[in-house]
Amino acid sequence: MSMRLLALSSLLLAIAIPEAAAQQPAVTVTEEEPGLLAKATISPDSATKLARAQVPTATIETAEIEMEDGRLIYSFDMKLPNKSGLEEVELDAKTGKVLKVEHEDAAAESRETQEDSTKDRP
Repeated sequence: MSMRLLALSSLLLAIAIPEAAAQQPAVTVTEEEPGLLAKATISPDSATKLARAQVPTATIETAEIEMEDGRLIYSFDMKLPNKSGLEEVELDAKTGKVLKVEHEDAAAESRETQEDSTKDRP
């Protein structure tokens, strides 16, 4: 009996794992500046899993590691089905602590993009 149960469990796992992986596409974390990933204690894969746990039904649109207010963070913009705007999840890249989970409407996202584009200008 236990051999049947073990075989059935293995079969179910073999079916479920590829299906779950197909539902969550791979994510590439971009660096705001070169070398930031090397400074992180939390791997990009672990950060991605932590972000997905905050908004499980969302799709990650962008993922970035950046310095913000002197802190190394991962920032994820995530899209929920049937909802306008994005969910922004920020994680401390050294500890994995969730720093922020916030909904941004289209206007807020546009303002943030504009601010980011002028950040490095004198």
